[in-house]
Amino acid sequence: MSEPRSTLDPVTDTADSAGTTREAAGPSAPGDPRTRAFANVLVNTLIANVTTSFLWFALTFWVYIETQSVLATGIIGGAYMLFVAFFAMLFGTIVDRHRKHTVMVISSVISAGAFLIAGVLYLWQPESALLDLTGPWFWLFSGVILFGGVIEQLRNIALSTTVTLLIPEEKRANANGLVGTVQGIAFMVTSVFSGLSIGFLGMGWTLAIAIGAMALTFAHLLFVRIPEGAPEPDPNASSALDFRGSVQAIRLAPGLFALIIFSTFNNLIGGVYMALMDPYGLTLFSPQIWGIVLGVSSTGFIIGGAMVAKFGLGKRPMRTMLLVVIAMGLLGAVFMIREWWWLFALGMLVYMALIPPVEAAEQTVIQKVVPFQRQGRVFGVAAAMEAGAAPITAFLIAPIAEFLIIPYMKTPAGQRQWAWLLGEGEARGIALICLFAGLIMVVAATLAFFTRSYRKLTDLYAHAPEQEIDAGESDAAEATDTASADADAERADREGVLDAPPPVRGQAPDYRGP
Repeated sequence: MSEPRSTLDPVTDTADSAGTTREAAGPSAPGDPRTRAFANVLVNTLIANVTTSFLWFALTFWVYIETQSVLATGIIGGAYMLFVAFFAMLFGTIVDRHRKHTVMVISSVISAGAFLIAGVLYLWQPESALLDLTGPWFWLFSGVILFGGVIEQLRNIALSTTVTLLIPEEKRANANGLVGTVQGIAFMVTSVFSGLSIGFLGMGWTLAIAIGAMALTFAHLLFVRIPEGAPEPDPNASSALDFRGSVQAIRLAPGLFALIIFSTFNNLIGGVYMALMDPYGLTLFSPQIWGIVLGVSSTGFIIGGAMVAKFGLGKRPMRTMLLVVIAMGLLGAVFMIREWWWLFALGMLVYMALIPPVEAAEQTVIQKVVPFQRQGRVFGVAAAMEAGAAPITAFLIAPIAEFLIIPYMKTPAGQRQWAWLLGEGEARGIALICLFAGLIMVVAATLAFFTRSYRKLTDLYAHAPEQEIDAGESDAAEATDTASADADAERADREGVLDAPPPVRGQAPDYRGP
């Protein structure tokens, strides 16, 4: 029995009765509807990511500036990831059951509505009430904003499956690199403008900008078309969460569960940086300058994503991922070892450049070894587990740092014990926590190389067959007609040359081409 061929095979171009297409030029062809769809989805994702990240960063900056509480920023960061963990599995099921374009429209509408409610709350209640951690308005205001940002995860899961839908298997790692580049651009833009917006305009105008930008996202999405067939209902998926179907899809790929567990553990360590990065940065810089530093250092996302888009991840993406995680751990352990602003900024730039290869590797493996019809649920499970890990450390580290480690490092005993390694400064407690977090990351990634799951998943990725994906009857016909017209034109060119009479000396040849 022959292996099934990819629906995006770059060699041939035919359409079967079910509307499955195989394209001659793949998504690199400028006139291909999949190329246009992928480009438009990336642009729309860029606008949406800029908007949600802009407001989330702004909320974090605003709360810390007004309260000077590491605990408050840790709560905000942890609550965001907890929301993602709670909703991600539901999001995955929604993605598998609906067209990807429909899912993205739903995401835009809900986010815009949430930000609008937050704007009403800001106008209704005084800032003192919204900043009171012991009162209900802080939780409601922050929760509504974070919920609007979390809905963006629905779009991100849809985007991961859209890469499988639109991009041939051999180019998906590069496409995932482009996704990382777009996310890096969004992070860079929002890092700069969130600090500037809070510093010069305040939270009210920041909310107004976010509402307007999300409305623009929705308007642009109305003009985007994604060639896809209607998803077939899964008879085994009886509930909205469909945890059983997700687990079954993961178990069919040996080693995939271990990959998700490792990524979850990696996020567990990443929660340390999530909780402490802004307080450390705001110790060294003003909010305006900190926003600029974040923006400049986040060019690392663009650099890392561009490198993946250009060179891919190699034949063994799992190996690439573990090597990069080791490098991240070493860097995370030392880039706060002294309270030097340039060391922190440079370390952040390199650290962020290493994030896109790790994320692209995980996405590329899932897109290859999991059936397309269940990828949404698998991405949802992965997002839920990985996101759920970060709040654990964020909620634990924030109070531990504020009430134990930071005060201890300010005592003479703490300074005598650690000054030889970490130097002296106001934020040496944060540096100590990040040092041990980075070393733990190095050890975990090194041990992962020797596991059976690593060997099994690497072998499965190397031998998994390409998938057939229904692109929709009308879209298949459009792609076939375009390819046929191109083939006819090329044939006419050849025949025009071959049928031309032999040239006569002193006379221009009779060329019958166009």
